[in-house]
Amino acid sequence: MGKNIFYHIVLFFLSFSAINAQEIINLYSSEIPNSKPSEIKESGEGLYRNVTHPTLEYFKPNPEKATGTAVILIPGGGYSVIVYQGEGISNAKILAEKGIASFVLKYRLPNDEIMVDRKIGPLQDAQQAIKIVRENAEKWGLNKDKIGVMGFSAGGHLASTVSTHFEKAYIENVKNISLRPDFQILVYPVISMTSNLTHDGSRNALIGENPSEEDIRLFSNELQVNTNTPIAYITHAADAITVDVDNSIEYFEQLRHKKVNVEMHIYPKGGHGFIFKHSSWITPLFDWMKRNQLMND
Repeated sequence: MGKNIFYHIVLFFLSFSAINAQEIINLYSSEIPNSKPSEIKESGEGLYRNVTHPTLEYFKPNPEKATGTAVILIPGGGYSVIVYQGEGISNAKILAEKGIASFVLKYRLPNDEIMVDRKIGPLQDAQQAIKIVRENAEKWGLNKDKIGVMGFSAGGHLASTVSTHFEKAYIENVKNISLRPDFQILVYPVISMTSNLTHDGSRNALIGENPSEEDIRLFSNELQVNTNTPIAYITHAADAITVDVDNSIEYFEQLRHKKVNVEMHIYPKGGHGFIFKHSSWITPLFDWMKRNQLMND
């Protein structure tokens, strides 16, 4: 076997190994904030319920293509489960192969039995994830100014929440590390808690069946956009029933009017969860990432 052929075979297997190498990182080294004692037990693997120990699962980028960019993936599930394998791990592996360091977030789901204030539990975990990745950027060979979030469905709501609520720390942050994502990628996201737009299951789980007007407004992220909101890529299907496309359209409009760099792709058909049916959905995202210097050609 020629030296060049052998060299490329070795590189291939090293790259494959790197993409599948993973590390489970506990979000909190000591007491979990906003938690209270409970008999609730976490369950699941590919699909999680009753999360009590939030974590990040790290997928290292292909070393030949590494860009220094990192994405924290936030799977959906209506704030009642986490579609961890389907929306998290599967996409993390695709991004890692493209040179993007990928971290899948297993976040606490709103639950009065395990939290003092269920409304802020998921946001705390998302902020803590950004803090950890930014704190460890040098160790992991990452650019601390290229750390973004990617959320699906209710995970899209959480991604847009952490992208619009970064000026207030809901976690301990004595070093005053920036909790602002540098970019947001939203895939068929829940955005609003208003009755005409929201996904009822996500709203009821997060802020309750009879929420106050203050909570409705606070967690309607189209109402929280300002000129410092991170750049955004949004994708949705026009025929989606579970989460109406107007969530994405309204968010796009608010970003556009605030002069935030935003791109949106609306497919005429596909329904909710179209990533499981149409693998080509991710190609325009890669083009957007390249144009924004988040991925190599």
